[in-house]
Amino acid sequence: MIEILKADTRHVAGIVKVCSDANRNTYSEIRSEEYINRIIKEFYNPERIQREVTETGREWGGYFAAVEENEVIGAIGGGMISDSAGEVFVLYLNPSRRNEGIGTMLLNAHTRQQKEEFNATEQWVSVSKGNHKGIPFYEAKGFIFKNEQQDYGNSEGENYHSLRYYREL
Repeated sequence: MIEILKADTRHVAGIVKVCSDANRNTYSEIRSEEYINRIIKEFYNPERIQREVTETGREWGGYFAAVEENEVIGAIGGGMISDSAGEVFVLYLNPSRRNEGIGTMLLNAHTRQQKEEFNATEQWVSVSKGNHKGIPFYEAKGFIFKNEQQDYGNSEGENYHSLRYYREL
C-alpha cells in the first residue's frame, strides 16, 4: 500500500535517490549531462534534503513522500510565491512507477497543504520545455500554459527554457 507522508529525516536518502534517478530519466534527452549533474548536485544532495525536511514554512512547505514498504517511490515539494499563489517546485517519481496515480496522490497532498495551511487560491509550476512526461500530467490536472522563460540553472552557453503553468484552486 502506498502512503503519502510529510517527509522527515527517515526519508532523506529515498528522496535523494528518487529525485536524482527521475531527473536523469526525464532530462537525458533534452538537457546536457553537465546540466543534469549540476542540478542534482545543487538540489538533491543529502545535506540540502535533510535541511528541507526539517526547516519548513510558507516559502518552503517541505517534502511529501510517496512511501511503499518503507521505500520512497515519489516526492513533491513547493511553497508559496506570494500571499495567494503556491508553487510546485519539484515532483518526481521512481521512473518505473509512472502511470500508477502516485503523482496525482502527491500533487493532491501538496495542494491540500497550500490551500488549507497557506490559503493559496492559485498554483504554479515550471516545466522544462520538451518534458513530455511532465507537461501532459500538469495539463491533465487543469494547469494552463502562461508563458515561456529561461530555465533556472542555465550556465553560459546554455539556452534551456521552462514553460510556466498555473491553475486556480
